[in-house]
Amino acid sequence: MPCSRDWLLNPLGVVQELFAHNGPNLEWEKKVTEYFREKLKENNASKWVPSLNEVPLHYLKPNSLVRFRCMVQDMFDPELYMGVYETVDASSKSRVLHFGKYRDMAECGPRQEVDVNSAQTVTLERQTFYCVPVPGESPWVKEAYASSNQTHVCPSTSYAPSRHKRSYDDMECQPSRHKESCSGDGDFHGCGEPKRLETEAPAGQWLMSPNCSPSLDLNFPLPGEKGPACLVKVYENRDNLKVNDVLEVFGVLSVDSVPCATEERENTSPFLDAMDCADSIEEQRVHSPPASLVPRIHVLLIHKLQQINPLIPSSLQEEEKKLFVSGFMLELSSVRAELLGFLTHAFLGDSLAAEYLILHLISTVYARRDVLPLGKFSLNLSGCPRSSHFPHHLYRILQQLVPSSYNLQMTIQNMNTLRFVPRKDYTSNRLLSGLLQLASNTLLQIDETVLEEGQLDTTGVQNVTALGNLITWQKVDYDFRYHQMEFPCNINVLVTSEGRSLLPSDCQVHLKPEILPPNMEEYVSNLLTAVVPSLLNKFRIYLSLVRLLDYSISDEVTKAVEEDFVEMRKNDPQSITADDLHRILVVARLLSLSAGQTTLSRERWLRAKQLESQRKTRLQQQQCVNGNEL
Repeated sequence: MPCSRDWLLNPLGVVQELFAHNGPNLEWEKKVTEYFREKLKENNASKWVPSLNEVPLHYLKPNSLVRFRCMVQDMFDPELYMGVYETVDASSKSRVLHFGKYRDMAECGPRQEVDVNSAQTVTLERQTFYCVPVPGESPWVKEAYASSNQTHVCPSTSYAPSRHKRSYDDMECQPSRHKESCSGDGDFHGCGEPKRLETEAPAGQWLMSPNCSPSLDLNFPLPGEKGPACLVKVYENRDNLKVNDVLEVFGVLSVDSVPCATEERENTSPFLDAMDCADSIEEQRVHSPPASLVPRIHVLLIHKLQQINPLIPSSLQEEEKKLFVSGFMLELSSVRAELLGFLTHAFLGDSLAAEYLILHLISTVYARRDVLPLGKFSLNLSGCPRSSHFPHHLYRILQQLVPSSYNLQMTIQNMNTLRFVPRKDYTSNRLLSGLLQLASNTLLQIDETVLEEGQLDTTGVQNVTALGNLITWQKVDYDFRYHQMEFPCNINVLVTSEGRSLLPSDCQVHLKPEILPPNMEEYVSNLLTAVVPSLLNKFRIYLSLVRLLDYSISDEVTKAVEEDFVEMRKNDPQSITADDLHRILVVARLLSLSAGQTTLSRERWLRAKQLESQRKTRLQQQQCVNGNEL
């Protein structure tokens, strides 16, 4: 069996041994998956796997095992590859079987040639996903993952490719070539000076692509984002993955050169139509960028992440994870009380706004009934003073609490110039990202206080419409030119405004500060400094954990709620509507979860009614003062 010390630095060597012992039938593939799954379970071994999120690419050894925390930004068409292929020795005519999985290039010895017409050749299919770091991932999340990473790496500057290789696509495109030369790697012995058969497209060709501005080369949804983008090649369970899924992938790092578009065309017979063998040059540049800019990961194992908070277990099914949850539940009530006090200070003494913000931060879409998303709780915080830049300072606080977020300045210029909705580019055959291509449970704060006088153009109107659809229906309609494709999402939208927002919301709370600090920036800085890191981490665990709890209402409580609603309607039919009842039920559900309770009690129902009454009274008072708030 493979040596345990090799599985991190030389996973392909492990695969080679398993293939030799179990191949060429497909059983060897299951053995590979089982081997690496068991290895990563041993002694928290996944922490020893270098992460592309923290380790620069030039520090990583090619063909070593790496991991990557990412979001699926786009998915390319399936591609064929040689899962098993046969080589022939030029002198002895002996034949050897090789595996092609987890590789970009066919590899063999220096005196060997690939027999593309061999009856032993097995052609399989894999899917390539274009993956980017999770948009808006908070700095504290990055720091926590980096500090838990136990890998120690040095710059891999001595790497020099020494294999003759042939891309699988190149072989597929040129069926007239019966045999292709390629050279050996460490698994084979032979003589002869090895050399590369392909050269990689200069980085400048990728950067100067006519349909891609340099700032959007890596196609990140949010401006100013940093980090690697990767082509993630998936072999099993491809149908379970979709655009915007958040993943942690473990796989083989490939930085092999692949033929560029112009080289493909030069190698293609002039008697063949170019479209028979190669797509457009622009599409090939996008789908086969230089590995130094966009490396490739051949997936061995892949995990869908329900959440990206590094402070809580990634899965709550295992026994030790359940112990973690039950242990935290013992101090949940005290953590909630501390968080309420902290947010009350953030809202300048307004405890009602702090209560509703907690409910907003733990809300999530837990189901969909027809087109209606259940569980969403978008919040409009009105009464935010423009002069003190309050929304900016509020975002500084929220960014310290949630794993991923983005602060959208709702200026006329941003609305008219930024791309909110992803759009399909058919020239390059890729999905151009937009601001609203976000991972689930991302906090999107929209600052409406910066909105000035001006005219929205067509793009601006479309962007406002997209925001409204996101808030109301929790969906974004991606632009595929000839049609729109609906992508459901789960985004927490917080709108800060002076008066009532122009955008829809599930709940409006008018800010009523009790103190007015002379220097808001200093006030917020002192507030953040005063919170000890251990308590701040508890706030972060609390907000992520309670939203994962299940919730239900017993038949007895349901009947009591119905009777209470009928009684309230009898006393004053105008005081409560069906929409009001729905909002109270949502508030009651979130109140219960915020207290760690998974079912509704009479106490929480009454508390929800009380909060709603206070909120509506405040709005009515504000209407009396200004006359146009509601």
